Amino acid sequence: MAAGTIFALATAAGRAGVAIVRISGVDAFGVAGRVMSSVPADRGLRQIHDLNGALLDQALVLSFAGDASFTGEPVVELHLHGSPAIVRAVLSALDQAGGRPAEAGEFTRRALENGRLDLAQVEGLADLIDAETEAQRRQAMRVFAGGLGDLAEGWRASLIRAAALVEATIDFVDEDVPVDVMPEVRQLLKAVQVEMTTQVAGVAAAERIRDGFEVAIVGAPNVGKSTLLNRLAGRDAAITSHVAGTTRDVIEVQMDMSGLAVTLLDTAGIHQTTDFVEKIGVERALDRAKQADLRLFLIAEDEALPLPLQKGDLVVQSKADLGNYDGLAVSGLTGDGLDEVVAQLTDELQQRAGSAGVAIRQRHRLAMQGAIDQISTVLDAIELGQLPDLLADDIRHAIRAVDMIVGRVDVEDLLDEIFSSFCIGK
Repeated sequence: MAAGTIFALATAAGRAGVAIVRISGVDAFGVAGRVMSSVPADRGLRQIHDLNGALLDQALVLSFAGDASFTGEPVVELHLHGSPAIVRAVLSALDQAGGRPAEAGEFTRRALENGRLDLAQVEGLADLIDAETEAQRRQAMRVFAGGLGDLAEGWRASLIRAAALVEATIDFVDEDVPVDVMPEVRQLLKAVQVEMTTQVAGVAAAERIRDGFEVAIVGAPNVGKSTLLNRLAGRDAAITSHVAGTTRDVIEVQMDMSGLAVTLLDTAGIHQTTDFVEKIGVERALDRAKQADLRLFLIAEDEALPLPLQKGDLVVQSKADLGNYDGLAVSGLTGDGLDEVVAQLTDELQQRAGSAGVAIRQRHRLAMQGAIDQISTVLDAIELGQLPDLLADDIRHAIRAVDMIVGRVDVEDLLDEIFSSFCIGK
């Protein structure tokens, strides 16, 4: 990205009570000063004008020194009246005053480059902006607040300590080492390995919190799957009919279930058929059901399950309004038993979400797994009595893997992709 002083609308486009325009760069105060009489040292009301002196608006102006701003550069914010016409006029004036329009995510990228955020925090910020459920917000906030970066710094410190201890023995390679450092080295390495392993195990759950869990409603034709989906969604998301085989494709409905993002899948009825189109629908239903995080089997009394049960799957008797059933039963038509089904479904998903840590992306998992594998190599080499210079080199590889988590090394090729998902004003 090019340098210079950048500006952009930092709030949503369109009519609003207030619109915030952000200016950042070494000449932020200079650019802002060309469209107002003076830039306040802290905050103040100012009249905003174009370079010809025409009045554009009266705004609350906030100023931030580089060491106190989001980007790590001098920043000026113009809190304008939220008229699209005012915003367009002010942006045009700033362009003429020597600023340039910001690119997508450029404010946040500058925060990364100036050490205000690490890469994991940048990813947390992106998730925080996109969060639609309470669980997504909480998870993103933990990462944005530096949870993963703090862990990585601790791991890095322990690995550096282990490497230093090993390297200290190199000076004594031809004589007795005053102190056997290997017990401490092993202890440091194993502690890091255990903590990383815990975080790796939680990445899958963290990804589901961010992207949403998938729950497939599975059963025979005309068992009430679409009616149940409509009842859960609170609207007619799927066509229902007494005629079997109405659903031939997978219908998806997104929901917020106690703060968790959940996608419910209404699938075609599982049965043997010679109809070509129905057969495709059944195959798709089986495929999506196998891939889903959880299956809700809706069955008639004494009916066999179409797929093997997996941990956490629910088996629910259908059409509870037509008879008395032992166990879990529901009627999509009347809502009988719905609260209990939802409660059990939510409880299972919350238990899975509870295993999530602060490592939330596949990139984090791969970096940590690389460090774990490298540490295992070092521990095995210690037992075999490998030379200390080789041990130290292997530990440095583990440190490099940790550095990748927070963006210290080998992430330049990822930055354009990451920041392209940000809005212009962020």
